[in-house]
Formats: sequence, structure tokens, C-alpha cells
Amino acid sequence: MKKSIDFYTKFLGMKDKGHSRIEATKGDVAYLESEDGKVGIELNHYDAESPFNSRYAVGEGLDHLAFGVKDIDASLKQAKKLGYRILKEVKTEQSRWVYVEDPSGIWVELCKTSQ
Repeated sequence: MKKSIDFYTKFLGMKDKGHSRIEATKGDVAYLESEDGKVGIELNHYDAESPFNSRYAVGEGLDHLAFGVKDIDASLKQAKKLGYRILKEVKTEQSRWVYVEDPSGIWVELCKTSQ
């Protein structure tokens, strides 16, 4: 969970808004929010004995998350510096986006924002 929180806060600039333990599911929850407060995500981690504990498989349920960034090149440089794996880069005449792997194996898309 700590590695995932670090990914979303240190790399993507989200704010850690708090954590809680849910004994009924044998899991931990972390609440993260974008810097402007407009987007929030919840990270869940379940203990090995939890009925909700399962391995993540790309394309199974959750395909990927997407985040707009101002500078893709700067974001790629930062991802490499922090040791995150760059999975794929796609360029077209109109757009460009890249996929970075988060600590749980989730593909995180970075795309150019207009701001």
C-alpha cells in the first residue's frame, strides 16, 4: 500500500487524505485527491486471508487509469527517476500518450492536457 500511495502522491502529485482499516473486509483503504480537489481515488489493499484478496490482471475489471499532465516528457523523466516502468508510448498526428506501471501492475495513462 505504501508503494502505491507514494506512486500517486510523489509521482502524480495527489494528496493523501487519510487511511482507514475495515475489519469486515480485512483490508486497508487510502483516500487520495488531486491537487485541485476535483478528482479522488480510493486505494484498497486486502490481507491474504481476506475473501477480496486477488491478484490484479491487466484488462480484468479495470483496464487502466488516465491522468492529464502538462508535460509528458517531464513526467516520463520523473517516472524513470523514481524507478517506474514505462510500458508503452503512443503517438498520432493529433495526440501522444504513455503508459506507466504503478506498483500494483495497473497501467496508468499519461496524456497531454491543454492547460
